[in-house]
Amino acid sequence: MAKDVAVIGVGQTYFVRGYEGSIRELAFEAFREAMQDANLTTKDVDASIFCSAPEYDKQRSPAGVLAEYLGLVPQPTFYVETVCSSSTVGVKIGYSMIKAGLHDIVVVLGFQKMSEITSAESQERMGRGGDIQWEAPFGTMMPAYYALYAQAYLAKNGLTLDDLRDVRVKAATYGQINERAVYRKGVKPEDFDPNNPDAKMAGPVASPLRVGDCCANADGASCIILANAEKAKAFQKKPVWILGIGAASEVVNMASRPDFSKGIQVAKAAAGQAYKMAGLGPKDINVAEVHDCFTIAEIMAYEGLGFAPEGDGKQLIREKATYKEGRIPVNVDGGLLSKGHPIGATGGSQIRTIVLQLRDEAGPMQVKNPQIGLNHNIGGVGLYGNVTIFGRD
Repeated sequence: MAKDVAVIGVGQTYFVRGYEGSIRELAFEAFREAMQDANLTTKDVDASIFCSAPEYDKQRSPAGVLAEYLGLVPQPTFYVETVCSSSTVGVKIGYSMIKAGLHDIVVVLGFQKMSEITSAESQERMGRGGDIQWEAPFGTMMPAYYALYAQAYLAKNGLTLDDLRDVRVKAATYGQINERAVYRKGVKPEDFDPNNPDAKMAGPVASPLRVGDCCANADGASCIILANAEKAKAFQKKPVWILGIGAASEVVNMASRPDFSKGIQVAKAAAGQAYKMAGLGPKDINVAEVHDCFTIAEIMAYEGLGFAPEGDGKQLIREKATYKEGRIPVNVDGGLLSKGHPIGATGGSQIRTIVLQLRDEAGPMQVKNPQIGLNHNIGGVGLYGNVTIFGRD
């Protein structure tokens, strides 16, 4: 396990439903926290990478605008987009530039101000994440796409609606103690009871997914600062090392995917690469952040990462194995289901959580003595898959 590139600073805004400032101010909040965490000045930064889904940005070429505002010129800046996994891919690119010897310290900043457009406009843009010739014209949107996977799992893998409900119950358990999450209320099983007129989680969205099975849009920013080994040891007392990185992509058209009951394949491919690079396996992971944009997505992630056999991810939630005290704690910051999903910022937020866990700085969300952490971040409907493994000194 080579320790060549480390995370030396992390920052994140509160995730909110409607941020009142500009994207400059939003980015600055996360950037300032990460720079203070790493004890850096802007002169120490060699390059910057900005990450978002541009269809939500009113500002064209946001990387240049944000680099100027944050004082990161004339250093080179880059822009990365792989929809929901943009900032995780930004970290992969930053890692690669440092490994190549091009730069010593790289800032990776993900952001999204989704409230600048309406919910209807947001869903339309998400629908265009699929093929605009063969799928989007038929009204396909993110909930409908993931509902296809949920239907297959219910039909073939013995998954139940109660299993999906219990993923949300777990998320809310930890969302309550994450001060930066959008949704900080507890969720009880009765909140999914369709016979209860006050059950806000029970409303239908795309069968079998209900309101409570879906994450919410949000505004937010996250910042990850990477450094080579020499700089990491000079600036950070608790560097967190990148041990393994995996990435894969999938065909866009859902009709070309042979069996939805087998889950999202890019996660399996990316996880295999990351495990091999790190010289580790699923049993070595002490804490994980997975992309739970919908409750079914977390169940599929368990299997894609090797935490459970294919088709058996439901057992982990039934046994509470993915709670903080379980054998493989997952999303103990509330995940996307509680934190919200500001698209470009999501991957960086997940990485921030893992870094804080490995530094024993996660507060009430802290897992007992984790040595190895994993981040799983999916772009689109399994279009892009990214898995990153981290270790402490």
